Amino acid sequence: MASRWTGKGGIREVLSVGLPLVASMASSTVMQFTDRVFLGHYSLETLAASISGSMSNFVFMCFFVGVASYANVFVAQYMGASQPRKVGAVVWQSIWFALLAWIFMCLLALGAPAIFALAGHSPEVQNLEVIYFRFLNIFSGANILAVGLSTFFSGRGRTRIVMLVSLFTACINIPLDYALIFGAGPFPRLGIAGAGLATGIGWGLSAVLYAVLIFRPRNDALYGVFRSCRLDGALFMRLMRFGIPSGVQFFLDMFGVAFFIMLVGRMGDEALAVTNMIFSLDNFSSLPLYGLHVASEILVGRALGSNNTEQAVFAAKNAVLTCLGWAVCIAAVFVLAPGPLLEMFRPAGYDAAAFAQMRHTGEILLLYVAAWAICEAVAVGFLGALKGAGDTRFVMFLMGWSSMLTLVIPPFLLIEFFDAGVFTVWLCVVLNVFVLMAAASLRFRRGKWKDLRVIAQASQ
Repeated sequence: MASRWTGKGGIREVLSVGLPLVASMASSTVMQFTDRVFLGHYSLETLAASISGSMSNFVFMCFFVGVASYANVFVAQYMGASQPRKVGAVVWQSIWFALLAWIFMCLLALGAPAIFALAGHSPEVQNLEVIYFRFLNIFSGANILAVGLSTFFSGRGRTRIVMLVSLFTACINIPLDYALIFGAGPFPRLGIAGAGLATGIGWGLSAVLYAVLIFRPRNDALYGVFRSCRLDGALFMRLMRFGIPSGVQFFLDMFGVAFFIMLVGRMGDEALAVTNMIFSLDNFSSLPLYGLHVASEILVGRALGSNNTEQAVFAAKNAVLTCLGWAVCIAAVFVLAPGPLLEMFRPAGYDAAAFAQMRHTGEILLLYVAAWAICEAVAVGFLGALKGAGDTRFVMFLMGWSSMLTLVIPPFLLIEFFDAGVFTVWLCVVLNVFVLMAAASLRFRRGKWKDLRVIAQASQ
């Protein structure tokens, strides 16, 4: 037991690397959560539009985030292989990629009306979705750039710096969010546009802070952060070779969720609003788990960089145990105290009686979330380990097939042809997480990932 706690790759090291990332994800969760709460108090329509607008933005952005963030694994394996001077070059390839992604996201904002016309939501909600989506897209490049820059620290296990940047950004973003939505003090009352603007300013601030911390003479001497600024064709393509499947995996996962939300929106604004509430609360489970997922990537990548497969297995299993601990705590909160959580989303103008049915629906759906949180914890830990080894193609195909066969096709059939209710449709989400858990666990146990090395394969 002492070895599992204190050994190399033990739970203490998982927590040392992962907890700052959990705090970073938690700060992002709090920003999104308060954003939804503020918009819920602004109007029911802005609450309904907020998650579909932000989720649609994230569906497209997450591909680029997945590619840019995969520099984490390269940095970790280079550090494990005692090649720190390669770190700066890897981070720069992620930066160049982020700048290209920024151009695409800005162009995508032009197609916002056509995108949300397909959803079939009410005209007022569609208009708000378009506004929010456009603001987020214009600033998305700053977020992708910040993610790429952050790998300089997280890939080396310096995750406390990532945490501090995220916390500082949250402290600025939350009051700014309120001020721009409701028009507090000297700020104009912008509603959902203010929420998008505040988020964009927060993303830009993160990128600036990382740049200030990275580009220093000492870091250039150790990691080549200035001298490696050129676009390295071979290294860039290496990052694309492993990073693109990671980005596609992220995209397919989020596409499935976004498509599900869009379908639920066809059941009415209240059904969409309840779904928004539940996914917002689920972020308190899933986003911190993503922090531990990245910790699993880093620790497994570092161990494999030094060709220590036993340590990689040990770290991965301890990451899963840590994920389970978090999931159990969050599930208990959802089961024991659903009412107060949902009351925070009560829209302006709704008294307790008017909100009662939405609250009742939300309380039942939170039991679903509590059930899938445990499965999600196992899936997240093992998928992080597989990605840390470079097994990104398997993860990509798993996410793609799972999303199509659980989150896209069955909900569409249930809603369009069988007039199914909210509770029946949400069983598809539970099934999706169970499939991911089972497939990731089986792939990990078979052990093919142990022979993979992103830097070894690239040097051949």
